[in-house]
Amino acid sequence: MKNLIFINGTMGVGKTTTSKILQRQLPKAVFLDGDWCWDMSPFIVTEETKRMVIDNITYALNNFIACSEYENIIFCWVMHEQSIIDEILSRLDTKDCKVYKFSIICSEEALISRIKEDIKQGIRREDVIERSVPRLQCYHNMNTEKIDVSSISPKEAAEKIYNKVIRW
Repeated sequence: MKNLIFINGTMGVGKTTTSKILQRQLPKAVFLDGDWCWDMSPFIVTEETKRMVIDNITYALNNFIACSEYENIIFCWVMHEQSIIDEILSRLDTKDCKVYKFSIICSEEALISRIKEDIKQGIRREDVIERSVPRLQCYHNMNTEKIDVSSISPKEAAEKIYNKVIRW
């Protein structure tokens, strides 16, 4: 039985960092960041590009699931609506997978602080704050386990996920 681990949260909350740490903790782990399937210039959001990115994500995840070398598949992406998670899962062959869904959440103050640090490091642009903060509330009512990172590090968040995956 494989572990398929979905990690979502708003931009700048720490999904990617947490996922990379978790990848190093879990045996035979592979990691896909949904943003890698959406990295284009110019960034164009249309129905066609949305379909394309979901196709890319589900293709990669199904290949990871089918590959005998991997036991733990970690996927992170913003996924700010339950329907996005549901759509992706509906297109995956999960019959031999235990599926875990986590939302990384935090306070507005913690999020702004994290994004400002990313801006200083040149990782993000200033406009991310105005796009990310309103999405914070989207994750509270989703069918996911919540991990509040307002006062913990990505390493501690990864440990929480690790303990849930290993324990279950």
